[in-house]
Amino acid sequence: MSSTTVQRLRALKLLEARGMLRLKEFVAEGIGPETLARLVREEAVIRPARGLYQLPDAHVEAAHTLAEAAVLVPKGVVCLTSALQYHELTLQMPSAVWMAIDRAAWRPKIDYPPIRFVRFTGSALTEGVEHHRIENVDVPITDPAKTIVDCFRYRTKIGLDVAMEGLREGLRHRRCETDQLWGYARKARIWSVMRPYVEAMVSDAK
Repeated sequence: MSSTTVQRLRALKLLEARGMLRLKEFVAEGIGPETLARLVREEAVIRPARGLYQLPDAHVEAAHTLAEAAVLVPKGVVCLTSALQYHELTLQMPSAVWMAIDRAAWRPKIDYPPIRFVRFTGSALTEGVEHHRIENVDVPITDPAKTIVDCFRYRTKIGLDVAMEGLREGLRHRRCETDQLWGYARKARIWSVMRPYVEAMVSDAK
């Protein structure tokens, strides 16, 4: 069996197991760019974004773009409206995937999927992060309470109405507790802004 055939079989098996891979991940497994280019020409593999590969018959979930973004930005965390949508706490359909990256991190240039970046510092990037499996990809996403607090922090970017919708839906469907909101909001120094909205919605629910 030729080395090209071996690389081809390994590439397909890796994609079956892991869903999506970047070029450098293939190279680390001893699979060259020429093999991938040939697979793409033969339509055995598709390239949904530059440097990103998957099988053409891969099961595509509604959160497909989140998985793509997680592969392309491995140290990023899905947040804000994108996280609200994933947790079913908004009817908004964000035009881009919102991702948090470290304040000092290099900002990657990605053509597709469209990604909007916000920069978090220290524990803001690590606390309240859940890991969800989407199309065999590990996708870090802020939990409902953290997401709501972050939306209030960045209300000038996404709109106060979106933050309020997330808060209302989170409380109504019991996806978060007021103590959780208070904990995240206190650390983010945003509780004074959120408190009137939280108290009003809790009061209305009684």
